[in-house]
Amino acid sequence: MMGGDTILGRLATEWSAVTADDVPGDAAAVVGQCLLDWLGCAVAGSAEPLARIMVGALAVGDGGGPSTIVGTTLVASARTAALVNGAAGHALDFDDTHTALSGHPTVPVLPAVLALAEELDSSMLALRTAFAVGVEVECRLGALLAPGHYRAGWHATGTLGTIGAAAACAHLLGLDPERTTHALALAATQAAGLKASFGTMAKPLHAGKAAADGLLAARLAAGGFTGNPAIIEAAQGLGDAAGGGTVPAIERLDRFEGRWLIRDTLFKYHAACYLTHASINAALGVRPDLEVGHIEAVEVHVARDSLQVCNIERPTTGLEGKFSLRATTAMALLGDDTTDMASYSDQRMGDRDLVELRERVTVVPDADRVGTRSRVVVITDDGRRLEAEDDTGRPAADLDLQQQRLAAKFAALASPVLGADAATAVREAALAAEASASVRSLTALLSA
Repeated sequence: MMGGDTILGRLATEWSAVTADDVPGDAAAVVGQCLLDWLGCAVAGSAEPLARIMVGALAVGDGGGPSTIVGTTLVASARTAALVNGAAGHALDFDDTHTALSGHPTVPVLPAVLALAEELDSSMLALRTAFAVGVEVECRLGALLAPGHYRAGWHATGTLGTIGAAAACAHLLGLDPERTTHALALAATQAAGLKASFGTMAKPLHAGKAAADGLLAARLAAGGFTGNPAIIEAAQGLGDAAGGGTVPAIERLDRFEGRWLIRDTLFKYHAACYLTHASINAALGVRPDLEVGHIEAVEVHVARDSLQVCNIERPTTGLEGKFSLRATTAMALLGDDTTDMASYSDQRMGDRDLVELRERVTVVPDADRVGTRSRVVVITDDGRRLEAEDDTGRPAADLDLQQQRLAAKFAALASPVLGADAATAVREAALAAEASASVRSLTALLSA
């Protein structure tokens, strides 16, 4: 089966021929915002221990190459750059997310297509278009396999992100629908990443591996390497084996006709797992009306699925703290700056005031609650009940305001590493979409 007869064939046929002119204005604006946000996360993440370990293990001795290791003075092969930059961009768990994917859409796709575009000396417009294609493909697959794939324990950023990276790289290479289909199939058979790794360095590795393996899949397909075009819906294919028994029907793709899912990308303004953000916001909502010393108990009402993602009860490291509803809610009530990645330190997780308040927090799963909605109830020692609710699942209606917030976030992340002037130049290059601009004009600015 080929072409429209399979899920991957249909996606390849629909998206391999997309041009920059096909991308509507609002989607194009979000593409630039995704690029800016990921660059900030990757530049700041390049200083994290896991990124330094990967540079030492992989980039040093790589033999050099055409592609930049973000935040360093090193260059490497495109595949190594995709691997290291992908992990660095997810090291802080501060990058964007998407409810259709149940994961992070940009971080597996952009490092792959950026490294390849730098090698090919592609234009920024070609990079942006290919990136958009990759996000559309991975998000559609995420929606097809939901909720079984994620509930079964698979990290969609690593699994379906591999297919998104392959779609983007295949588009940049100009592959026809048949070879694009094989690129997606080769990516699907490499899909990996387990949610049991959350709170460890292995989670960012999922993103890096997805980027590198997606790039590999596209390169192999360009040379004539083949895979199974029906690998999503086939018996013992990805849907069957890793979808919680879900075998998706190709007809379910029809509901996305005419839509650009990248427009619904959600951005992080707290440096923790996105499923903690609604609880943080709700806690901040009640904080002005209470004195921390009078808190008797705290209830955090969340979706049942959140317990499988961010319910580390007693985190001992800053990385674990990012996946703890109890710790992040307590931090918000105590007035910690949860937007600052430095707030999530090993030392902070052991501080007496945080530990004591964290122990008063109870996480309550609600069967009818969606993952992006949370209600926080604070009970004081004089019997008062203060409560607030928040929903972080709504895409921004005001894209200009969103861009302003992301520009401020980018400056805070990138300026300490690159310097203020270079960070400003990166921001301008990321948000511009001139067809004549080379990707290399951007990557030249990304060395620390």
